[in-house]
Amino acid sequence: MRTILNAGSIMPPPSGRPPELTLVPSDVEALAQDILAYHADFAPLFRRAEQRRWALAYLQGQLLHLERKSIEPMALALEGGDVQAMQQFISQGAWDDALLLEHHQYLVAQSLGDVTTGVLILDGCDFPKQGKHSVGVARQWCGALGKVANCQASVVAAYASQHGSTLVDRRLFLPEAWFGENHRRLRTECGVPKELAFQTHTELAWDIVQSLQARQVLPFDWLLCDEGFGKDPVFLDRLDAAKLDYLAEVPHSTRVWLTRPATMVPPPTGRKGRPPRKERLAPDAAPPLRVDAIAAQVAPEEWQLSQIKEGAKGPMVADFAFLRCVVVRDAMPGAASWLVLRRSLDERRELKTYLSNAPATTPRTTLVEKSGMRWPVEAVIEESKGECGLDQYEVRGWVGWHHHTAMTFLAHHFLVRQRCRLGKKISGADGAASAGAATGGLPPQDAGCRDGDRTDRVYSRAELRGLLFAPASGPAASRRIVTK
Repeated sequence: MRTILNAGSIMPPPSGRPPELTLVPSDVEALAQDILAYHADFAPLFRRAEQRRWALAYLQGQLLHLERKSIEPMALALEGGDVQAMQQFISQGAWDDALLLEHHQYLVAQSLGDVTTGVLILDGCDFPKQGKHSVGVARQWCGALGKVANCQASVVAAYASQHGSTLVDRRLFLPEAWFGENHRRLRTECGVPKELAFQTHTELAWDIVQSLQARQVLPFDWLLCDEGFGKDPVFLDRLDAAKLDYLAEVPHSTRVWLTRPATMVPPPTGRKGRPPRKERLAPDAAPPLRVDAIAAQVAPEEWQLSQIKEGAKGPMVADFAFLRCVVVRDAMPGAASWLVLRRSLDERRELKTYLSNAPATTPRTTLVEKSGMRWPVEAVIEESKGECGLDQYEVRGWVGWHHHTAMTFLAHHFLVRQRCRLGKKISGADGAASAGAATGGLPPQDAGCRDGDRTDRVYSRAELRGLLFAPASGPAASRRIVTK
């Protein structure tokens, strides 16, 4: 019988069934008061009274039960809604979304911050678009569709801990073609800052990391990312220099040495001029190997069956192998690293390969745990789109995109906070209190947000939208509440 190595730290809820909301009327009244208090926390960042008013209205609109959460249906569903005023607030409003996000990160640190389990997760977030006039739109890889398509692309960062997870920062990607002369008019029409220069996805990601590290508001020592970022050795070296431990998925074509190869400075040739000074690989040094080739050579007994997390249908397990290696940098040996190999147990035997700069003494259970912690960013992106309308905007300009995404991050975090506060009243279909985390995934014994001394259980899906503000045209009875 094979022993399962259990990471056992970050786990989603044991039940995938929709919850019942066993809230009494006073709970709903408290929710309405909570959103007013939440808005009041960042309202001073809006200089004018009408900006504060429409900020609250936009936040309310993003929590409505609406098929589509673009500006017009939100404005029409809200009492006193004004399509033109709300459009102006998002597209042209003279308020600073960067300051808003800084305060948002402070609030996230209060509710989810955890020195021990906090991690930063990077991912791409793409938005399919029609036409050619939205800022940054181009035919490029669209993760939302899984193919090359007309879309806007961005880099987002999520903060996750044992208390939950939410999005904390983003950067809009502008393709290099957008900086050419043939896009000058579009850049002007979309309000792209004149000083902006082209940056790759990994450069945008590094901007986010630098910003968050400089502020030192969110506590995290680990960074997780997929191979879109892990394939860039410059980015990984920057993380290492910043004293961040990372677990980065890398392409199967990545090459490493399993033992450090010999290097040497070539002897003088006897010719005139300076003698060689640059170190090179020794003539008899073995070449680096592809990580998938290394995985194919791992002996059966070296694979360890490990539990990654608790899934909706039971434990998620995979085979893991852990090797120390030396990364390749400019065809020369670089730093020592972990090579983590993860292989699925189904007939596909899908292989995932990771590099980590964590110390050699890092427990293997930690590496297993971190390999399963990328899922919160995918969950919060999906929630932010499905619950708060992250991808349902109809603005074209630079300002509008940044304003809309900032407000959506606030809306999602409000839901996360409510899941923490009301978790015990959000139960599974069997009536049992939900034992899993919000999007951050908690073990039953640790579930809850940092909110005073509260340790309420939380649920995995954002089922609270619409509880606060039913559409003006809909009856209050349509709210999904079980009273008792």
